[in-house]
Amino acid sequence: MLSLMMVSMLTIASSHREAPLIANDPLADNTDLYAFRSPDNPNTITIIASYIPGELPFGGPNYYTFGENVRYEIHVDNDASIPGDEITYRFTFNQVNEDPTTFFNIRLGQQNLKTTYTLERSIDGGATFQTIITDGYVPPVNIGARSIEGAAGLGTQYSDLFNQAILKASTGETVFAGPSDDPFFVDLGGIFDLGDAPRQGAAARDGIAKYNVHTIAIQVPIATLLKAGAPAEPENILDPNYVIGVWASASRPAMRTLNTDGTVDVAGDWVQVSRLGMPLTNEAIIPIGQKDAWNRLTPYQELAETTWDEYFYNPELALYMDDDQFGSAVPAFSPLRIQTASLGAFDFTNGADGVSALAGGDLSGTAFEVYGDLLLIPGKPRSVDLWPIFHTGVPNAIPYQLATGKEGNPVAAGKPFINNFLPNGGDMLRLNMAVPPTPRDDANFSSLGLVQAAAIGLTVPPFNLSADLEFIPNMDGFPNGRRLEDDVTRIELQAVGGVVLAAVGLWYDDYDATDPNASPVTDDLLGVLSYSTGVESNDKAFRNTFPYVAIPWSGTEVRQN
Repeated sequence: MLSLMMVSMLTIASSHREAPLIANDPLADNTDLYAFRSPDNPNTITIIASYIPGELPFGGPNYYTFGENVRYEIHVDNDASIPGDEITYRFTFNQVNEDPTTFFNIRLGQQNLKTTYTLERSIDGGATFQTIITDGYVPPVNIGARSIEGAAGLGTQYSDLFNQAILKASTGETVFAGPSDDPFFVDLGGIFDLGDAPRQGAAARDGIAKYNVHTIAIQVPIATLLKAGAPAEPENILDPNYVIGVWASASRPAMRTLNTDGTVDVAGDWVQVSRLGMPLTNEAIIPIGQKDAWNRLTPYQELAETTWDEYFYNPELALYMDDDQFGSAVPAFSPLRIQTASLGAFDFTNGADGVSALAGGDLSGTAFEVYGDLLLIPGKPRSVDLWPIFHTGVPNAIPYQLATGKEGNPVAAGKPFINNFLPNGGDMLRLNMAVPPTPRDDANFSSLGLVQAAAIGLTVPPFNLSADLEFIPNMDGFPNGRRLEDDVTRIELQAVGGVVLAAVGLWYDDYDATDPNASPVTDDLLGVLSYSTGVESNDKAFRNTFPYVAIPWSGTEVRQN
């Protein structure tokens, strides 16, 4: 038999369609990653990884499904003293054609491309894997009422099929794998039209509304995710022993053979072709010429290659938030203006020195005392905020505490509100599992996540009346993990615009530090806090219970305008 041997071009690929090569391999493309303390089951953490971007619900006759010959993995790091992941969940999928005589996907109770999965777990750093689910059920695509509900189809309700896919692993995890509504929301058209978000002179539009993805969700007991030796109960709500880092990936065999009879053979080592940690990193921070290279690395390899750091020290997005550079070219970002003379002394525009001048002073008792060579770098102003947010997490240490109680001194002790410090890898979602979940029906619940927690801690009684550690609503929000509801696009643009610096007391330029009666809640700060892309919530309501994502759109209910 003649065959064509091909070295897979997918050996350098990326995630969420933001890199050139992975756009040609949607089945292995990470779209989003979420990690949060389960609001209705707070003894557990829910991790959700989505794949296959832009699924049209009516995309037949060959609908999208999880790919064979792909390893879909969720990785967890819980101990900074040990290199690499401690826990890995590995999904592999298998497909069966139940009725090859029809061109329909579903007919007379039978399903073509019927998909099942095997789930394996490693808790020894990947040395060994244990199978914890066999023949896991994956619900079919929500084709339409006749295929799902009708007597000539499956004769059931789609919600029943969706719930049937919620399984219990032999080791105690609750698991779901199947199609769902895409839980992300963003004006993709506006954002990538040279930053036209909110759109100038036109209404914003959720670019992925009424599209589906394929979702893997795992609800894991906190006790399973704790590092060895951690106390069974946290010492407080910011216990450093409870911090985990989460990232997701997809891998394919290095070689595939296309045979003349139409079959495909695969061989060789597994090669990572997609990965995702923090949202929008590769999409809006890494330049297009480096995107493929970025996603073939693990977070640990990436952290070791310091050439990536410059994209965080002086991010391209910051150029469009600076009137002395290209700010006037992006009018949508006009409320987002980075501090150039915070407290009359500190400039955070690209190429400026930020707070690096503090390196010559007394830094005892601060994070700068130990990590000053990483955080206080002349000419790299965002080494103090954006770099640690994306690369190490943020410690409960000076200066990373709210300005409440600092009395105008940003390097004084303030009000603790975050500790997800895990300096063991690069780009990961970092979550402190000790932080209580904010009830979704709480009047203070906000899609602004930790930005809103900071605003409440600074301005809302009784939280702003004390510098003591206490739970502030939304302390469990992005970037302390990521909830489905979190408006990460807005939060990250606000962060580039300096809102984190302001929260810790490095106020905006229109604050007069010489006036004892001046309020730091200035027009510039209010402009950043009120900034919106125009798309602030998902197009479909999330479920109140696991897996929380909404059921997928039906192919017959969606009309594309």
